[in-house]
Amino acid sequence: MHYTIQETVAGEFDDVVEATVAALEAEEFGVLTDIDVRATMAEKLDADFRNYRILGACNPPLAHQAMQAEVPLGTLLPCNVVVYAGDDGRTVVAAVDPETLLSVVDGGEDLDEVAADVRERFGRILADLTAATAA
Repeated sequence: MHYTIQETVAGEFDDVVEATVAALEAEEFGVLTDIDVRATMAEKLDADFRNYRILGACNPPLAHQAMQAEVPLGTLLPCNVVVYAGDDGRTVVAAVDPETLLSVVDGGEDLDEVAADVRERFGRILADLTAATAA
């Protein structure tokens, strides 16, 4: 089962992270959390790890709509978007597939609409990042 939607893009890692945050903001997502996995692994485990950031993204109106349909849904929020160094030297941007994630929840048609909206927005974000780095 595929649980992410993702694209591999060219560009320096930090630039791709910055572009990802900007693309999320353009689709009305705020970044609530930004976890630098590489730094955390180095600090906590004295282990080396590839560049890897976890961005906890939230669109408040959509989160509100979803939690009205299914109150405990907050356990699945915020939506995670990861940016990491790929094996080929390019950078991977991946987002949780909200339709797959929410398929485990029986939230009805309202929740299905939110999942479809978020997936559409994430699709545009990934397409924009791919187009921007191809130019």
